Amino acid sequence: MGEGLEVAPDEGSGVLRVSDQAFPVARAAEADALHGASQGARARYVLAFDTANEVIAIGLGALHGESRTVEVVACAEASAHRASNTQLLPRIDALLAEQGVARGELACIVVGRGPGSFTGVRIAMATAKGVASALGVGLVGVSSLDAVAWNAQAAGVRGPLAVVADAMRKEVYPVRYQLTGEGVCRLGADRVVKAEAAAAELAACATETPRLAVTGDALAKYADLFAPAGEPLPSELWAPTGRGLLQALQAAWRAGEADPFDAARHNPAFALPVYTRLSDAEENERIRLAKNDPKNLAAGVQDVAPRRDQRASMHDTAILNARPAADGIVYKPLDAAHAAAVSALEAQVMGSDAWNEHLVADELPRPDRVWWAAYDGEQLLGYAGGWVVDGQVQILKVGVDPSQRRRGIARELLARVAADARNLGAATCSLEVRAGNVGAQAFYEALGFHTLGTRPRYYSDGEDALIMEGPLPLAPHDVAGMQLQVDAARAEAAVRVGDLRGDVAGEEPARPAVARPLILAIESSCDETAAAIVDGEGNLVADIVASQVDFHARFGGVVPEIASRKHIEAICGVCDECLDVAAAHLGLEHLTWSDLDAVAVTYAPGLMGALMVGVAFAKGAAWGAGKPLIGVNHLEGHLYANKIGAPDFEPPAVVSLVSGGNTMLVHMRGWGDYETLGATIDDAVGEAFDKVAKALGLGYPGGPVISQQAALGNPDAIAFPRAMMHSGDLRFSLSGLKTAVVTYINNERDAGREPNVPDIAASFQQAVVDVQVKKAEMALRQTGARTFCLGGGVAANPVLRDAYQALCKRLHVRLTLPPLSACGDNAGMIALVALDRYYAGKFCPLDADAQAHANLDEPY
Repeated sequence: MGEGLEVAPDEGSGVLRVSDQAFPVARAAEADALHGASQGARARYVLAFDTANEVIAIGLGALHGESRTVEVVACAEASAHRASNTQLLPRIDALLAEQGVARGELACIVVGRGPGSFTGVRIAMATAKGVASALGVGLVGVSSLDAVAWNAQAAGVRGPLAVVADAMRKEVYPVRYQLTGEGVCRLGADRVVKAEAAAAELAACATETPRLAVTGDALAKYADLFAPAGEPLPSELWAPTGRGLLQALQAAWRAGEADPFDAARHNPAFALPVYTRLSDAEENERIRLAKNDPKNLAAGVQDVAPRRDQRASMHDTAILNARPAADGIVYKPLDAAHAAAVSALEAQVMGSDAWNEHLVADELPRPDRVWWAAYDGEQLLGYAGGWVVDGQVQILKVGVDPSQRRRGIARELLARVAADARNLGAATCSLEVRAGNVGAQAFYEALGFHTLGTRPRYYSDGEDALIMEGPLPLAPHDVAGMQLQVDAARAEAAVRVGDLRGDVAGEEPARPAVARPLILAIESSCDETAAAIVDGEGNLVADIVASQVDFHARFGGVVPEIASRKHIEAICGVCDECLDVAAAHLGLEHLTWSDLDAVAVTYAPGLMGALMVGVAFAKGAAWGAGKPLIGVNHLEGHLYANKIGAPDFEPPAVVSLVSGGNTMLVHMRGWGDYETLGATIDDAVGEAFDKVAKALGLGYPGGPVISQQAALGNPDAIAFPRAMMHSGDLRFSLSGLKTAVVTYINNERDAGREPNVPDIAASFQQAVVDVQVKKAEMALRQTGARTFCLGGGVAANPVLRDAYQALCKRLHVRLTLPPLSACGDNAGMIALVALDRYYAGKFCPLDADAQAHANLDEPY
């Protein structure tokens, strides 16, 4: 196992052989048994991998603590065009098995953080987080571009080097390095630049001696464009390699920036991808807000559910729908319409150093600037802005209304600026503060800042400025700033006497135990990151949800890219909390991944990027813990949610699935035996609620606010159409109803009348309910089922629940309703499905993947 030893490839393929074994008999599990990892074999290896582009790179290294060196044991690279999530773990499993290294011998996981393909980076990061969490080891993130540079250095390249990775959209990630016999020196921060601009920038250095070497996968597209800039390296040096990842770790270790043996320092929860830019939705938002449009004046500062006398006009349909925090303060990106208000507050708190309105407005369109503001109604409470340059965000301004201080506004504004700056490539933060402002200095010191030096006579009155530097002042959350929802009512289990792993004579005093198996389930199909644990008797001993709704509200709906990013940030914290809550309910000191019997995850249907994060993490955790993996259909989870409120619920039954993405009637002939009787031919019910709420200016999500307004209105006020109510089949259509509502609103305004929001909401809601109930009655009569139940987020609608109660009472049919907390997406329902699949032995292999669509009627 010395330097340079590589795994033998398949004949003629040039790629590592892949195990096609399922989880229960994975090849690395055999190595675990052979090496006795469960008996405490000393961890001394590091596993590194990267999928930032079209290549899977894997490296296995031996750690030597005294010399802080990483000995390369084995490396493998393989092309994986859009197949990283299916190939990564099988290749890792095969590599460790062929080297005879057990998973328990891994002391650390190293992952390429990017920049690169957003999807590819997230697959590697989510997998690494799962593996490291399950093994209880540290996770060290290294730059994928650094790995390319280190591989070039190992190949003998010396002198100036530029790595240019493909960033899509005719952009690249360019970073310059200096390579010597001793190592690699990075000369710039991660950033995203138009390919033509990057090529011109590098071409300006073409006079250097020796000539600049150029590498990176962007050369596959832009070889001619970068030809004048320098000498291209061979294509085999364009992508990250296992060797490059291990060498990047060694460099960080020797520099004191990483310690592969320090798991606490490298908690997997805090490892994040490198993006270098905001999501498309956020970038477009910034462009819009930089324009001094009067419509922006109301952006994000209205109530989510306005009172009758505060209804938003149709002219405000493009506004942001930011939701207030617990203290009623709304935080949103600063817009040009509020530049004058910022200037006025500047004059109040900054004195002669205040910026005028034009200076503030000039900042907003700049792509390297980040500005946030805090409001109470229309009153500006505070603002903060930063400039992202060379991997650092320089805080330009922080101002808070003196009457609003000591409410945490400055800290929250800085956290918002820092979060955006991180996504733009910043890793640290700097600022200037008056030498005499002791209070502000103490505030920054509490955030981890330290003083670097002084700028003499920096301020207009001649006072010195202290230069302070520190980490990004992110919010102190490990679940991406989301509030954790712990359903204590459902997290109950019967605790029995006995050891968690079984009673064995002569062992230490037994600990409390639960009925086996213990299964942890993960749900990430849309904008909730959730985890739950179920025991063998169907008791949910923990059920945790972290909702992203506040992050999506300002866009009026779920933004898939933001959802994926937030899942990556939150998933470790949510699972850790789930394990802790379960341990407390079971009377245990702690509960780990190794104490579980299986890991389950929603694999379909849903947002592909969001599902992929959950699946990759769950696969990594299951592999790391040596446990089987169970895939669950999200829609089946909503069927099982009825067991949460009624444990004795059994099919046959008719189920109405009504959510943001689905409207369907299902005949449950038995568990796992389903027939879709009818579904929507266009919009889903939840989608229609969201669109009508947006048209009324009520904010997002639409279901709750429509329901609130409808309670104040007359459901018979407006005769909206009941589409397909008498079609004779069980299909639905919501598009026509939605269009009718929007048309009615526009006609009212054209006539000079302000629409009556409560009456519109009530009439729209009643039109939906009437069709749903009519079709449900048809389904019950058609199937002869004596039980009816609900599933999905819209199942929480009180008018719909009441209407179904009346229907079932009239038909003498049992009605089963999930608790309100179980109507939305949650992992408890996924765990209940997983329990049955565990007993049936339905496990997933290492190459399992997420699917955006899945037919509920087809067994899986």
